[in-house]
Amino acid sequence: MTNIILNADSYKASHFKQYPEGTSQVSSYIEPRGGQYNKTLFFGLQMFIKQYLTTPLTHQDVDDAKTILEAHGVPFHEAGWRHIVDKHQGLLPIKIQALPEGSVVPISNALVQVINTDPKCAWLTSYVETALLRAIWYPTTVATVSYHCKQIIQQYLAETADSLDGLEFKLHDFGARGATTEEAAAVGGAAHLLNFMGTDTLSAIVAARRFYGAAMPGFSIPAAEHSTITAWGKNGEKAAYENMLKQFSGPGKLVAVVSDSYDLWHAIDNIWGDELKEQVEQTGGTLVIRPDSGEPVEVVTKTIEKLMAKFGYRINSKGYRVLPDCVRVIQGDGIAENSIREILHTMKTKQQSAENIAFGMGGALLQKLDRDTMQFAMKASAVKVKGLWHDVFKDPITDHGKRSKKGRLAVVHDKVKGVKTIRESDLGNRENLLKTVFKNGTLLIEHSFDEIRANIR
Repeated sequence: MTNIILNADSYKASHFKQYPEGTSQVSSYIEPRGGQYNKTLFFGLQMFIKQYLTTPLTHQDVDDAKTILEAHGVPFHEAGWRHIVDKHQGLLPIKIQALPEGSVVPISNALVQVINTDPKCAWLTSYVETALLRAIWYPTTVATVSYHCKQIIQQYLAETADSLDGLEFKLHDFGARGATTEEAAAVGGAAHLLNFMGTDTLSAIVAARRFYGAAMPGFSIPAAEHSTITAWGKNGEKAAYENMLKQFSGPGKLVAVVSDSYDLWHAIDNIWGDELKEQVEQTGGTLVIRPDSGEPVEVVTKTIEKLMAKFGYRINSKGYRVLPDCVRVIQGDGIAENSIREILHTMKTKQQSAENIAFGMGGALLQKLDRDTMQFAMKASAVKVKGLWHDVFKDPITDHGKRSKKGRLAVVHDKVKGVKTIRESDLGNRENLLKTVFKNGTLLIEHSFDEIRANIR
């Protein structure tokens, strides 16, 4: 599935015949036009470039595409693709400008701008829209969701905890099994790791290491699942828990144990809080109890209350109650941005510090989002016809929210409005934040994972 000719919508194949005669260049841009958030965290372009744009097309790729597209019922621009293979050694003659990955900018700003560099390939700019837009909207949206979740958790830690220690581990990626593909899990999971360092999505670790040179961008801990607990039988529930402590707990260690396979409240009151209480307190590590069913707000706050009744608590400097270091809670069922906010708000009203809880987020992190979450689009904004540049744009009378930008674009820091997209011709002596990151098959600017995290900060 690496043939870029086939990584497109079917109708793109006919577009080479649709531009005005004499069209030599088409310039397009990608932006989030609106949606759920007022600012976005840009990420993911480098992964796409390395995976798809640095490997040359071959005549065999052209042959394969010709066979498929002609049988599919659409025209095939064989001469154009043969030209790319012969003249450009199979590397796409396009230039991509982009903001630095990790930029947090207001919506309705250009994140990426694309233009063809060979006048015989004006059709190519929009041909790559399908693949390039998908490569941007998905990881950027995941990164943005994760970023805003972090702001919520940080707010409640600031209000109810002594410090922000451990913030990077307060939202754990549980999304691998809920992603549509392994590639989606890798790309989306890597995006989450810009904001947090907890993940069970191994594909994300591989992606961050492969495409961004990360040493070890995320971490996990030993954890039980229902199969490993129920394998002991209902009468063996205590033995299953005891085995988890024996195998994985110890000074400075964390171990997570799902505790609602049968009766969560019995598990807390009688097993963890009575029969195994001394072991939990003396291991020198931290037991993280995981509820996995019920209404999240109610279950979390009740779990914490019951644990405090058994293990005690201290009052921190902000006046909120904190469990002893030997026990914490992670909620991974029903977690989304709104439920995180609701849980932490309710905990605060009950004088429970946000220090007591971590979250695991699955489908809502990597799957329950789409291109319209932030209304992403790639649109042509300028064309060069018979040597002259012309603005192009859309402005549907039925939806002015889909109005697109005009002209060749630049992005600048504005003293009043912050980051702002302007015409390139209005740049003057200001710095254009859109930098050329790719040209004619070569990655020109490479960001490390640490650099991207630093850009966010």
